[in-house]
Amino acid sequence: MTSLSIKLTPTSPKTTAASISIFAVGTVKESATFLGAAKGNPLLKGVNLKALSFAGSAESTTRLSLGEATVGLIGVGKGITSSDQARDIGGAIGRAFRDQKSITVDIPLASLEEVVALIEGISFVQYEFSQYKSVKKTKAELTSIIVVTSHKVSPSQLKRIKVLAETLDATRDLVNTPGNDLYPAKLAQIISAQAKLPNVKVEVWDDKRLAKEKCHGILAVGMGSARGPRLVKITYTPPTAKAHLALVGKGITFDTGGLSLKDKAGILGMKYDMAGAATVGEATIAIAKLGLPVKVTAFLCIAENMPSGTATRPTDVITFRNGKTVEITNTDAEGRIVMADGLVLASELKPDLIVDLATLTGAARVALGNRYSGLMGDDEAVGSLKNAAASAGELVWHMPLPEELFDLIKSDTADMMNSRIGNPTGAMLVGGLFLREFVGPKSAKDDTHLNWAHLDFATAANNDLAPYGSTVKGATGSMIRTLVTLAEQMGTKPKK
Repeated sequence: MTSLSIKLTPTSPKTTAASISIFAVGTVKESATFLGAAKGNPLLKGVNLKALSFAGSAESTTRLSLGEATVGLIGVGKGITSSDQARDIGGAIGRAFRDQKSITVDIPLASLEEVVALIEGISFVQYEFSQYKSVKKTKAELTSIIVVTSHKVSPSQLKRIKVLAETLDATRDLVNTPGNDLYPAKLAQIISAQAKLPNVKVEVWDDKRLAKEKCHGILAVGMGSARGPRLVKITYTPPTAKAHLALVGKGITFDTGGLSLKDKAGILGMKYDMAGAATVGEATIAIAKLGLPVKVTAFLCIAENMPSGTATRPTDVITFRNGKTVEITNTDAEGRIVMADGLVLASELKPDLIVDLATLTGAARVALGNRYSGLMGDDEAVGSLKNAAASAGELVWHMPLPEELFDLIKSDTADMMNSRIGNPTGAMLVGGLFLREFVGPKSAKDDTHLNWAHLDFATAANNDLAPYGSTVKGATGSMIRTLVTLAEQMGTKPKK
């Protein structure tokens, strides 16, 4: 992303050839109408919106050449009434006018929160993944944003926007990179380099260390690949921490399904299967950059799931670090196997909250579509994630964990199996129930399991349709904002 200069001014600057001014058009009584500063602007006096066929529907854009000046119009529908709408409008502006070096946005914004969200939206879409194009597309040239507003955005708010935009782009780069170039050791190397920050410690566990630590799930999934698995542990310890957040991310750098091989349609897009690990790693780095008063320990569970003579076989049994045993019935249900190791390790630290993040099931997309992430877990943890997601402007949907569905994965051979072949009943929920088995107790005297939430974002991690709002095409960076907001909210609570 090009570094953006962001300025705020209470008065509308003169429109010049050097900077395109963007005004709002809304829909009033089903007719397109200029709003705010556009109403009395002499440049727009002779503009006939009906003749332009510009209806002012939300996120629609057009540009007009008026003498030496160029003016942009952004549709806001019935008007901006929330931060989420302002962020989406910002995204539409950022996409439509990213070929300009400087833009001045002069649209009605009722609150400071809407101003901040608008700037976020513009900043979040200045992204393009073109590393593998022999002929590069025109890169974003936008370097300057001027927002006309009487509201004051603080330096800390501007820093947060910058850090979030950089973090989204770093996450998108990782998730978009193909598996031949992003394998377990490489992902570990990139994250480790990025995490060289104050108060941050990184450990990378290779095959030998994984075996020593009894991380048999990650090892089992990685056995079929010539490129060995890794676990990356990132610990951010601020001088004064009010809480401890543990994050666990699924990092399958490419998922063929293993010996339970995917078909030719299902295997496409499986470079995205490491999005969970990329997200928790980059979110932890963002939290450290912002200096939030919350300790964060992230576990990136990384492997490449390949078929070979050394691959894990269906009916193999794995004994995990916590002593539980699992019969592998489906090597293409591998995400929960690597995540189990991470959850056991996280539980041993007794954090205040564990959140795991994974592109776990295709069932999530069947149930929730392309934009909502499935959220499961304890009531308190689910409530915290819902609040954080709502504040961040991301979509989650609380799904149940019905106890009776656990019967589907009981095994005659081991404590449980990883999948019930031939029975897709509640597949997203069964994935959550499986993971819950690896969340440890609060203490030796209290066997209630630790506060835990599971996010299945196989829905939102990748957008293979048209961009919308502040969401780009391809890897989206979904849940980065939610995890950072969660840490912010945990940091404002009294220390336990």
